[in-house]
Amino acid sequence: QQYHRCAVARALSGDGCADAAPGTGYQDHPTLQVIEPSTSSWGDKGYFEVWLNGHNDWLYRHLHKAEERMCALVDTHKSATVMKTRVLNQAARELMLAQSSDWAFIMTTRTMVQYAERRARDHILRFTELHDMLVQNRIDEKRLAELEHLDNIFPDMDFHVYSG
Repeated sequence: QQYHRCAVARALSGDGCADAAPGTGYQDHPTLQVIEPSTSSWGDKGYFEVWLNGHNDWLYRHLHKAEERMCALVDTHKSATVMKTRVLNQAARELMLAQSSDWAFIMTTRTMVQYAERRARDHILRFTELHDMLVQNRIDEKRLAELEHLDNIFPDMDFHVYSG
């Protein structure tokens, strides 16, 4: 297979074709058409009904509010202490886990609805708990460690990803 790719590259170079990174080279060819693909998804019917419908629409108001709160926390704590950084990073993890498209997908397919609803709610509740720790300036280090251990994912999370 490696040989095949090299052979294709050699063949193209002999035909006046040149290697170009995506988004480059078009300046030399002003007559090229520019396209903008339509918004679509691999979901049923080709758009986002799988992720937003009557089975799961309740979730999004909570996700949007949590994201709004996360951005406000980041603005308030840009240069946080080590402990506050841990809380902020865990809040970011919980928000990302709550935002997983799997939960809405499962609610739509009606396969493990209670599980998906519980996971989404749990992550939103954990996020809210962490948010409140920071807002009230009452960090429970033992509880924080429990939350960090529950879904030990994204070890290199940096809460600044939610900064404006």
